[in-house]
Amino acid sequence: MLAKLSTRPAVRRCAGTGALALTLLGAGLPAADPPQPDLSRFYRQNVTWAACKGTGMPKDLQCGKVTVPLDYARPRAGTLDVALARYRATGKKQGSVLLNFGGPGGAGVPELAADGKEFMDLTNGYDVVTFDPRGVGRSSPVSCGEGSEEASSALDDEAGLAHPQALLARLRKAADDCARHSGPVLPHIGTVNAARDLDVIRQALGDKKLNYLGFSYGTRLGAVYATQFPHKVGRLALDGVDALTEPLSAQGLAAAEGQQTALDDFLDWCTTDVACPFGQDRRTAGDQVVGLVHALDKNPVPTDIGGSFSGQNLVGAIGQALYSKQLWPSLERALASLVQDGDARGVQHFAAGGAGLTLGGHRDGGLVDPQDVPADNLEAALMAIDCADDPDRPGAARIAKDLKSLQTQYEQASPVFGRYRLTEVLMCYGRPKGTDFIRDRVKDVDSARMLLVGTRGDPATPYRWTVETAARLGPSAVVLDNKGDGHTGYTSSTCVHRKVDDFLLYGSLPPNGSSCPADGNDWNVTLNPTN
Repeated sequence: MLAKLSTRPAVRRCAGTGALALTLLGAGLPAADPPQPDLSRFYRQNVTWAACKGTGMPKDLQCGKVTVPLDYARPRAGTLDVALARYRATGKKQGSVLLNFGGPGGAGVPELAADGKEFMDLTNGYDVVTFDPRGVGRSSPVSCGEGSEEASSALDDEAGLAHPQALLARLRKAADDCARHSGPVLPHIGTVNAARDLDVIRQALGDKKLNYLGFSYGTRLGAVYATQFPHKVGRLALDGVDALTEPLSAQGLAAAEGQQTALDDFLDWCTTDVACPFGQDRRTAGDQVVGLVHALDKNPVPTDIGGSFSGQNLVGAIGQALYSKQLWPSLERALASLVQDGDARGVQHFAAGGAGLTLGGHRDGGLVDPQDVPADNLEAALMAIDCADDPDRPGAARIAKDLKSLQTQYEQASPVFGRYRLTEVLMCYGRPKGTDFIRDRVKDVDSARMLLVGTRGDPATPYRWTVETAARLGPSAVVLDNKGDGHTGYTSSTCVHRKVDDFLLYGSLPPNGSSCPADGNDWNVTLNPTN
């Protein structure tokens, strides 16, 4: 809001024998910008690096933190610590490159610890740095307690659809559970604030401009940063580009369709193997998967860490595994153990957070010990960030009216993933309205040129999103067309990997619209993004 100017007295000037009175009215003057909160103490930080805590952490991985305001509009109202990790540059250092692995809700520190070898080429010029965004992992993690399961179970059968008011009451209770378990960070979660955290991190790392590699949801974060800080953009590469304007309901349908296609491809492969737990009849294999999901929703199996593993937990785990064909043999073995022995440990490995008892939120703003991160943090953070980024909040009457048709649409998109994706959309009910910044402001970015990678066979972020987002961002966006399959291209295509590295390390951009061939997909690692 513009500051209101006080009325000023008339100014009288005389020239010769005449006088001209000039009255300066407040309405006729340009209004001054409101005073900005003083953030200087956050921008004066330096990161103190030390060995990372936690079992299995690589010895050469270092961890640190930066402190950011809980609320950028009121920086004195509280702070939180954002967890960082880095591999130091081995060549001549030209700064840092910051990685976000996606989600939303994916924690960067454990991801870099697990798959850091895929980014070692970048250490030829950079410290390779990642972080747990606010509300995620060690950075004041959010949790919903039993709230997520409460809302998900409401769609188990036709009873939820026949009594939409009861469903809405359970969704509102789930939102209240999330607020109660998450603490003060929840109202300040979301990409707009996370992008501001990125700029504090950039300064703390000693970089004049941000060099960045974002995957899946991380592309949304990169685009928001470029909009907020266009003159601080260094070299930004966005891989598996997210939608900026589609509402969550449309994004959910696209994701369900893409994951169903990936599942069909997996079953085509699985049923050619005698070890496939769904047999060799491809016509019935899909029905068996649906039946397995329904059976586990009615009778979840216990887990070793407490709690239980439901059909919707299985759907989430399968969705993660389908992001890369390299994981298909492991998924087949895990499903066989579940079907034949009732052993869910293998599929739990893919669940990126799994099932189990929730440990509760963290409220003092400091870093959380790794073993104290709530088991549902990935899911809770995904819900919170997506809802915070989306301004659409249909009222109770609208949801009740459209619920049946929505379920039909989602189940037609995917009999396996439809309900899972619909639940994610419905979970925003009862939460405060999200920001309209991304939908209204992230466009026509006047920054240094950015590289956008889209993969034709991506089950989570359709290629058309890359084209649409590039057009929205404007001339600064350069598109690389990856003809392969899988979610994101950097760790599955040698061609994409090389072109992204050339850009980040040397500033060499491929021509807009150039492509990488499908037969370049010979890497063996997938990333963890959920979206």
